[in-house]
Amino acid sequence: MKILDARLQFTLTWTFATFSAFLLSLTFIEIGEIPDVGILQAAIGSFIIAFAQAFVLRYRVVPGWWMVSIPIAWVVITVIGIGAIGWVVPSTDIFLFRISKSLIQGTLGGIAIGFAQWLAIRKRYPYSSYQWIQVNCVVWAVAMPIGSAIGMFLHEITQIFFAEILGLAVTWLLVAFFTGFHAYRLLD
Repeated sequence: MKILDARLQFTLTWTFATFSAFLLSLTFIEIGEIPDVGILQAAIGSFIIAFAQAFVLRYRVVPGWWMVSIPIAWVVITVIGIGAIGWVVPSTDIFLFRISKSLIQGTLGGIAIGFAQWLAIRKRYPYSSYQWIQVNCVVWAVAMPIGSAIGMFLHEITQIFFAEILGLAVTWLLVAFFTGFHAYRLLD
């Protein structure tokens, strides 16, 4: 029972920190389509996320490596055209294209982010750290289409772009919760 309590506490702390960092990042980043969110915004937003997560992980990993590796990954995926996932909205209103695009962006972005985070944890957790890449890939690949579909659905109903931000918020909540759940298992 104590292990479950510790896992739940860690997961909720991680979720709160990550989601709060996403909300804070919105003060610096204007949500838009891929060309609208540039390298600087990706670096700023991802650094805010990395800082919050490093605080939660401060006794498990070297925070500096975590805070450097994540922005580098987000800048790279932005530069190569995937976009600053988590802050960009797919540019199509055709449901299947939007879901497909979100799935591809989530998968590739999850691999890149997971790899960057793996670089920060691999020495301390050599036996379980490689799974972190897989976890990120799957979580982002599932969360992006769900959030995108919710954002599109709400946008269609309200005709207000803010609905797309709510879809991104759902994406971030899913990513935060499930990566937190698995981080406890892999990094403990």
